[in-house]
Amino acid sequence: MRSLRRINTMSGNTLGHQVALTDAAREKVSSLLAQEGREDLRLRIAVQPGGCSGLIYQLYFDERLLEDDAIVDYDGVEVIVDKMSAPYLNGATISFEDTIEKQGFTIDNPNAQGSCACGDSFS
Repeated sequence: MRSLRRINTMSGNTLGHQVALTDAAREKVSSLLAQEGREDLRLRIAVQPGGCSGLIYQLYFDERLLEDDAIVDYDGVEVIVDKMSAPYLNGATISFEDTIEKQGFTIDNPNAQGSCACGDSFS
């Protein structure tokens, strides 16, 4: 994994988060951003109520920066975590796999005490 380099948020505070991005995930996100052709997008990871186990992950491109967002730049890929989601994601790792068995992003979260059978939600 790459080391973290902190950047400033819109509010002027220097805030980072404790979500890691593997090299494979960074390369995939970078490729997807290049396909979009927009330089104003960042990868946002958030936790929302829902799902079988109580909480679900949201992983999407976002052009917005909120005042209390924590941002870390991984060699040109900015990952944003909002203030409310940060405690749930502390120590999590976003990975990407592209094998014959599995393709897609995964989130390894040491804070998750359990998950549903489909793997889309956690508690």
